[in-house]
Amino acid sequence: MKILLATYWHVPHLGGVWPYMIQKKSKLEELGHEVDLLGYGDIPGSYVHLVNKGIRIETEKLFPLLREKLSRSMYPAIYANPLIEYTEFRRYAFELAVRSLDLQAYDLVHTQDVISTVSINRIRPRGIALVATLHGCVAHEIKRTLAEDGPLAHNAHLAQAYFNRMERTSAASAEYTVLANRWMERILSGEFQVSPRSMRVFQYGYDMEGFRRQMKRPSSMHRPYGKKVIIFTGRLVEIKGVHMLLDALRLLKQERKDWVCWLVGEGDQETRLQQQANALGLGNDVLFLGSRDDVPALLGQADIFVLPSMIDNQPLALIEAQVAGKAIVTTDAGGLPEMTKHRGNGLLTPVGDTHALYAALSELLGNDAFRKLLGIQAQRWAMTHWSMDRMMDQLMDVYESAIAKRRKSAVSR
Repeated sequence: MKILLATYWHVPHLGGVWPYMIQKKSKLEELGHEVDLLGYGDIPGSYVHLVNKGIRIETEKLFPLLREKLSRSMYPAIYANPLIEYTEFRRYAFELAVRSLDLQAYDLVHTQDVISTVSINRIRPRGIALVATLHGCVAHEIKRTLAEDGPLAHNAHLAQAYFNRMERTSAASAEYTVLANRWMERILSGEFQVSPRSMRVFQYGYDMEGFRRQMKRPSSMHRPYGKKVIIFTGRLVEIKGVHMLLDALRLLKQERKDWVCWLVGEGDQETRLQQQANALGLGNDVLFLGSRDDVPALLGQADIFVLPSMIDNQPLALIEAQVAGKAIVTTDAGGLPEMTKHRGNGLLTPVGDTHALYAALSELLGNDAFRKLLGIQAQRWAMTHWSMDRMMDQLMDVYESAIAKRRKSAVSR
């Protein structure tokens, strides 16, 4: 089978989508399949590329043509909100770039987000099956973004309607939509009226052996003597709730000083978060480590993993913390309660509750036995739930069913 793993997001990418794609590619190739990886090549989106083939399709030259064809006078709705305008032009450019590739060469395309799903569904040849994995609810994330003051607030209701429609259309476009949890299934079937028959729900798999090997590699970072390490890994963006964590750490510092916090990652909130940490008097207690290639080794040194998300699906960072056997503090956002059982394999706190976050961290710092027990239970959970082989068996079943469904549909037309 020849398979295209595709995303609208830029790749390589900070976050869980890119590791998901490369781990699936590796496992699929072990099973004898041929796999290509597709995505935007950088953040501005100047080209789309087949990563493993070194094939690039420049997109910058497409924008003048698109603006001529999609003029403000002919299509005023595109220009109603800056986010609609930005997304639509990038989506059309992505679609035109992918159209220039030979999609007919693939048996199946597996998309990783709502925009690539909608785009590729519009241009795929009749006999090519489409499977979509949605790694979160874009419409809900956009709702939080639009609630903020700024240029995106203009005609925000139209932008929300645009992304709601994108969410609904993408989930109904593929032969099957794969979801990691019941939270996403409830959103799509209840809020967006997507047929449950087109959805398949099963958890991610993860290369746990490979991750544990990486934990043993040396790191340039070393835990400070006499202090426990609280660690966050992920994107420094608003929905990850790091600003709430800093407020909680301010309370924690008033009680005890036997800790340090490592923030691993980068994102558009990094400068603002650094300013917040300094303003709260945490400049010597919170270290911004940026993007790192030794996250497993850093987790190996940590005592507590914290993920204060405002909204989340099934984050890779939490999976890795479980594999590493860390005590976990997170929130009850999105799919997180399906991964974390309160006081079983971690501590759950209400979304946005700074005091509860502080109390959970304080309890774990002050109770070594409980902290270690939670880490052991988290690792046991990981061994049970994140089997790569089991996930691949389920995914291959979806692939084969999608191909059969598409062929039947093509014949009946």
